[in-house]
Amino acid sequence: MKTFESIKDIAKKTIEIEYNSIKKLIDYIDDDFAKAVELIYKSSGRVILTGIGKSANIANKIVATLNSTGTPSIFMHAADAIHGDLGIIQKDDIVICISKSGNTPEVKVLVPLIKNSGNKIIALVSNTKSFLSKQADYVLKATVEKEACPNNLAPTSSTTAQLVIGDALAVCLLEHRRFTSDDFAKYHPGGALGKQLYLRVSDLYVHNEVPKVNENETIENIILEISSKRLGATAVIDDSGNLKGMITDGDLRRMLLKAKPEQTDTNLFLEKLSAKDIMNYKPKVIEKNVLAIKAFYMMKNNNITQLIIVENNKYIGIIHLHDILKEGIV
Repeated sequence: MKTFESIKDIAKKTIEIEYNSIKKLIDYIDDDFAKAVELIYKSSGRVILTGIGKSANIANKIVATLNSTGTPSIFMHAADAIHGDLGIIQKDDIVICISKSGNTPEVKVLVPLIKNSGNKIIALVSNTKSFLSKQADYVLKATVEKEACPNNLAPTSSTTAQLVIGDALAVCLLEHRRFTSDDFAKYHPGGALGKQLYLRVSDLYVHNEVPKVNENETIENIILEISSKRLGATAVIDDSGNLKGMITDGDLRRMLLKAKPEQTDTNLFLEKLSAKDIMNYKPKVIEKNVLAIKAFYMMKNNNITQLIIVENNKYIGIIHLHDILKEGIV
């Protein structure tokens, strides 16, 4: 029975072995890697990733990463390819074959068939002296000294190395294509990440009321406006709709706290005040086409819960922190 300490030691050793394997990959980034990136970038076809066993699992992940960053990719299982799926490969496609040994029977059958079709082959391989390495047009080295498995058998360090090289390839292509966050949003429309990339202030504020008062509005009417519109604030505008300031429920509370302790006629005190006496003359504002996630960080960084929305300095609405939080983007 393993103790907690021995279990933790095994886990740490596993991570250390894999860490060291990944660190050495830096030395394997050579001209072949750069040429493979250029080949894929200039190609009018797709990238077909193939492998068998654990390498096939890694190939699937690399396909997902490439597709999400603008490089059309498809997975083809090496065993299925030699039993009918070879038709997946089209004329201008580039094939990345992933294998630790580079000598598996499926690879030895598959590679000559791909070469006969005239498609370029990129090997992502640990054994650089293997059949696959010698037959490939370009070799991406994912060499590891040993697996993290104590028997040096279960694919651990080797599959991690394959994954890292795949990520390096994807990021190089992403940079090469000048793939922006707007491009990324096109491929990630769902979930919190998607909303961060496409949801804008204009999508949220339109569902809110539009509280507003003029500079000479009474405190009573200001309170009624803030309460009825349920946003905890109101804009202060002039007759032309230009923004002059903002009043929040916090401003109202601070106004009352500033009243002199000896003040006995509260109503008289309030009647002397108007919007211009208590408003914030420089409220935080945001344009309607700005991403909602930016509005969130503006509120967070300034410790506020509302932002005034303007268009050409004209007040058009208010966005509240709760509008963003209920979308689940943070």
